[in-house]
Amino acid sequence: MFRLSKRLLTTQPAANIELTTLNNGLRLVTDSTPGHFSALGAYIDAGARYEDSNKQGLSHIHDRLSFKSTEKYTGQQMLENLSKLGGNYMSSSQRESIIYQSSVFNKDFEKMTDLLTQAIRYPKITDQEFIESLQTCDYEVQELIYKHDVNLPEKLHAVAYSNTLGNSLFIPKERIPLVEKADVLNYHKKFFQPQNVVIAMVGVPHDYALKLIESHFNDWKNASDKSGLGKVNYKGGEICLPHVPPLYSNLPDLYHIQIGFETTGLLNDDLYSLATLQKLLGGGSSFSAGGPGKGMFSRLYTQVLNKHPFVENCMCFNHSYIDSGLFGITLSLVPEAGQISSQIICDELAKILDNKYGIKENEFKRAKNQLISSLLMNVESRLARLEDLGRQIQVQGKITTIDEMVKKIENLSIKDVTNVAEKVLTGNVVTKGNSSGLPSVAMQGDREVFGDVEYIMRRYGLGKFEGELNEPRDFKL
Repeated sequence: MFRLSKRLLTTQPAANIELTTLNNGLRLVTDSTPGHFSALGAYIDAGARYEDSNKQGLSHIHDRLSFKSTEKYTGQQMLENLSKLGGNYMSSSQRESIIYQSSVFNKDFEKMTDLLTQAIRYPKITDQEFIESLQTCDYEVQELIYKHDVNLPEKLHAVAYSNTLGNSLFIPKERIPLVEKADVLNYHKKFFQPQNVVIAMVGVPHDYALKLIESHFNDWKNASDKSGLGKVNYKGGEICLPHVPPLYSNLPDLYHIQIGFETTGLLNDDLYSLATLQKLLGGGSSFSAGGPGKGMFSRLYTQVLNKHPFVENCMCFNHSYIDSGLFGITLSLVPEAGQISSQIICDELAKILDNKYGIKENEFKRAKNQLISSLLMNVESRLARLEDLGRQIQVQGKITTIDEMVKKIENLSIKDVTNVAEKVLTGNVVTKGNSSGLPSVAMQGDREVFGDVEYIMRRYGLGKFEGELNEPRDFKL
């Protein structure tokens, strides 16, 4: 048997991280740092981005069928066995990955490995489980209209990319009656192959982990060629969803808007500048359930939330994928102020590029410190460390250490961040796909109230538009 094994890192703090590739293409990465708990995860090259246009939503349904009946266990037995372990387990269908993760006592690690193997290699979906998963998905889709924080980013992605990264994480409602159990099984067969899988472990010696994984996965064969990501084409544009009153009377009635710009994605060092800029802009809500003090010196707190009492929520977002991404601001405010919503967002973004109101040294240092602090605190969690290992191998095939990340952040200058911000906010990002340079806008509320968002963005010099627009357009019906 041939396998490629290597120690990924030579720096002292990360000398316990190793990677082995089995002859069937499955990759195993481990961090042998000991502890009272061990963590185990599987990361599969699948998800909404990989879906065919006529099969959208299968990732959503497949996720709801995780840890159900298998060839070895019934659904009830699987649930009981997982409950007996007393640890954490979860699955998640994302745009570029389907993830299975768990954290258990060290003595139960082999049992969890067996259960995870059954879940990803030997699913045996019953008719009842399939029907229940469709009902669950149907309920979740119906609830979306009341969850603007989930629904609006989905619409923003659809406007930005159409397909690939624009495919929704949720199955379209009209597709639910059309899905058959065979569709889900075929989806599983297509993507759940060893060449598409990364297994990550934390708290386990590599040699022990390798023997365990070989016993469970060494006979797993690839059934077809590896599925490609496909080229991402960014187009931009706008969409407006109808206003939906709050589900409960004690919730505020709000309009929502998100404006985003394309970025270069995870594999470009611009990522560090954008992450720093996201911390600098920050934001939050007018009410913080966890108590005050979190990010209250960020720009969106001091310049938007503190100055405009009609704004309920204002935050900077940064969605990053392998070869593209979206950076921008989301805003929720009372309907009466909807006409100035785009102006508030554009004003804050344009200030980043302005000589007078640009990034100041004190806020820049604060943003970098906050980013480094978040990074270091996150990897204190075993599950966060696990996902970091698995996703890095899945995305780039190697590990960038925490020390390397911190060094790159510390070495950033204001000019570095400003240059990246200018490239992103003016629509001049270069990716492997086609990029229009247009901003992407998603709104929820009466369209005429928001006014001519494109006209406002043009006035602030944001985005890359063709032709001229000398006066705002009327959007009255």
